Amino acid sequence: MGGLQKTSVRSDIVAQAATGDVARDVPQKASRGMDRSAPQAAAPAQQAAPQGPLLHVTPVGGLSQAQMDNAAIIVAVGGKMYLPAEAKIAAVMCSLQETRLLNLASGVLPDSLALPNQGVGWDHDSVGLFQQRPNWGTVPELLNPEYAATAFYKVLVTIPNWWAMPLTYAIQSVQVSAFPEAYAKHEALARQIVTALRA
Repeated sequence: MGGLQKTSVRSDIVAQAATGDVARDVPQKASRGMDRSAPQAAAPAQQAAPQGPLLHVTPVGGLSQAQMDNAAIIVAVGGKMYLPAEAKIAAVMCSLQETRLLNLASGVLPDSLALPNQGVGWDHDSVGLFQQRPNWGTVPELLNPEYAATAFYKVLVTIPNWWAMPLTYAIQSVQVSAFPEAYAKHEALARQIVTALRA
């Protein structure tokens, strides 16, 4: 287990994010520091998890259609928020590292197993595309790809000059992972995905 256990301040941050009033002096942490360089295989999905309109773009970079559909949701949310391409690339990089762009339930949260998901992760109580903990929102909210992406973006944009730093460190400022450089290896694929989704 890496890093410090967070308190329930995350739910306050997400609530404030809905009004655009997020404080950056509160520690940010989505996942506990599990090294996802060799992720565990997820259990079979119960149901398809993506919610909202899908673009059904042909997958790139060896992704499955489910992964590409999740990426499409992440990118579409960034578009609705009028965010630049770099923010969308950062969000896709993050999800590639955290869950391989799959919307995961948690094996330690029985409630999450009853909700639509694309597999089961075992990183403590983290769920969803970004492996956010329940203090980012309720389990049903975090398993909603649009909500999860919105929560990620709303914290990202509060980081001073996030666009001027290497994206792996901008993501780390949101996720507070024990492996801050781990996101970097996904940048080329994330750029390819975002480019395909803009075409």
